[in-house]
Amino acid sequence: MTDDPHAWLEDVTGEEALRWVAGHNAGTEERLTGTELFAGLESGIREVLDARARIPWVVQRGGLYYNFWTDEQNPRGLWRRTTPEQYRTDDPEWEVLLDLDALNEAEGENWVWHGARFLRPDLDRALIDLSRGGADADVTREFDLGTKDWVAPDGAASGFVRPEAKGGVSWIDRDTLWVSSDFGPGTTTSSGYPRTVRRWSRGTALADAPVIFEGGTEDLSVSAHHDQTPGYPRDFVRRAIDFYSDELYLVEGTTLRKVDVPDSAIADVQREWLVLELREDWGRFAAGSLLAARFDDVLAGTARWEVLFAPSASSSLAGYTWTRHHLVLNVLEDVANRLSVLTPGEDGWARSAFTGAPEFGSVDVSAVDSDESDDVWLVVTDYLTPSSLAIARPGEQPQTLKSSPAFFDASGHVIEQHFVTSDDGTRVPYFLVRPKDLAFDSTAPTLLYGYGGFEIALTPGYSGGIGRSWLERGGVYAVANLRGGGEYGPRWHRAALRENRPRAYEDMAAVARDLVDRGITAPAHLAVQGGSNGGLMAGNMLVRYPELFGAVVIQVPLLDMKRYSHLLAGASWMAEYGDPDTEDWEFIRTFSPYHLIDPAATYPPVILLTSTRDDRVHPGHARKFAAALAAAGHDVTYYENIEGGHGGAADNAQAAKMAALAYTFLERLRRP
Repeated sequence: MTDDPHAWLEDVTGEEALRWVAGHNAGTEERLTGTELFAGLESGIREVLDARARIPWVVQRGGLYYNFWTDEQNPRGLWRRTTPEQYRTDDPEWEVLLDLDALNEAEGENWVWHGARFLRPDLDRALIDLSRGGADADVTREFDLGTKDWVAPDGAASGFVRPEAKGGVSWIDRDTLWVSSDFGPGTTTSSGYPRTVRRWSRGTALADAPVIFEGGTEDLSVSAHHDQTPGYPRDFVRRAIDFYSDELYLVEGTTLRKVDVPDSAIADVQREWLVLELREDWGRFAAGSLLAARFDDVLAGTARWEVLFAPSASSSLAGYTWTRHHLVLNVLEDVANRLSVLTPGEDGWARSAFTGAPEFGSVDVSAVDSDESDDVWLVVTDYLTPSSLAIARPGEQPQTLKSSPAFFDASGHVIEQHFVTSDDGTRVPYFLVRPKDLAFDSTAPTLLYGYGGFEIALTPGYSGGIGRSWLERGGVYAVANLRGGGEYGPRWHRAALRENRPRAYEDMAAVARDLVDRGITAPAHLAVQGGSNGGLMAGNMLVRYPELFGAVVIQVPLLDMKRYSHLLAGASWMAEYGDPDTEDWEFIRTFSPYHLIDPAATYPPVILLTSTRDDRVHPGHARKFAAALAAAGHDVTYYENIEGGHGGAADNAQAAKMAALAYTFLERLRRP
């Protein structure tokens, strides 16, 4: 039983709830879509998303480059491949392996691509994941790369098919898979993820696959994978206890051996090495450090840990990638990427700079093929510079292979980084993109974006949609690096965990005030935007700091923090927010926007955008919040896409519409 008058909106596909959705969608479309402004915004964003000149991002498998591509003619996409030589040309010749639009037409489905995993070393088979409408739950099918067709699911050599569920599979060998999936009642965790790992042999029923490991109902999930590195074949089971704690097991025949490292650390085994990324202090090693030891020594209890990276007050580890002979580190220094190379040897790890890495902008680095070469992909971008893709090798100058086109004129803009002091004295960075000739007369329409959770760092990136729809039309864009994120490593994340969550909102308020104090904008011309956990942030800005904003954009959000752990994957986030069914509710209620709505308060207009097919963050959050705001007399606009999953859109047309709705709504910031 519940005293929530809007609880009926949690029935995702219930007839009454869908009528409510349809009514609000119709009202929103009537108000926002029938204008030249909306049409221009939608077509401009769609042009960016469908542009044939954008970079076709690739992965290398064997001697070929594989890409998944969508455009106006192929809205659900083509899986295709080409040679490295062809890829370097202006108009590569692609071999199409799978046409998802044709598949959908033939099967009467609405499949969305979720990825492919190759069978090594032959690379002639792949396991392909497909999702209905973009949901997290998906199916897996076996694909023959020689015939370019599915492997038939019947007969002596029957193909593998995993029914729709949250979970996944991993090749062990040609005829055997690791499987984690929903096998019926009792086989999933309270978060809705698999809690059993099974070994599945070709030609046998999936239901008969023997259980190799079983986690607890209150765990987050369990999974398994086979390490296909030549010379180092190993199988691992991972038990995720919660979002920030897991156990790693080495499979030895029919038994499992726990790898003795802290559960809070992220363990990664590569060839003869185990590297450990610490979330908490461990003996003499500080949280945020990256350690390495020989894997066999770890198993034997004789590990000699070497520090590969130690954080400072201004730096954190953004990530790393293995190549055949090196480990490339990506470090954030005050939210700017810096690369370095570590090379293991008999006398320890040698360190060197990464030649040719840019001094400014965001840099993403990943191995081309860690089994075969030392090459890495480099992706470089910032808010005003289109992304470029280069291939590089430690010690050599990168070679640029592709560059995205410019979708807006950025010559009249500048990027700045500023720091503000939050309520408790913490120094918080944010990025600002503004016209060079900004008048500083407090009238610029300004959009402030943030996230602040789950160790995710927001670094500069190019968006043709933002450029065309906002910057080119005179808007100012700001991105806040809130606590709760990963900009300064675990300490930055922990600073806004659980009872400290409001610190992220204090940080956002400090940035908003700084934008006003600098003469850039005024509350009437300032909007805040966020999605998912960022939607929770935006909801809190609405109900806690309404005086700071003229509009609020909330996308695929969490908002009812009393119910969140009972809705879809919500239980998996209790390590982030706390358990509302315990005494934790006393602090959780202080950042539960659904429970903080005040009918007597004056709130800025708000738009909520979500997806019926979001099976990660329940659409009931957005539905109920909109209903409660309307019941309290506040100005609320609501739109729910019928597809899209947690991303909010299943194809470029849907993405363009959802973005255009938001920018059309934000036009109110330009009013005097």
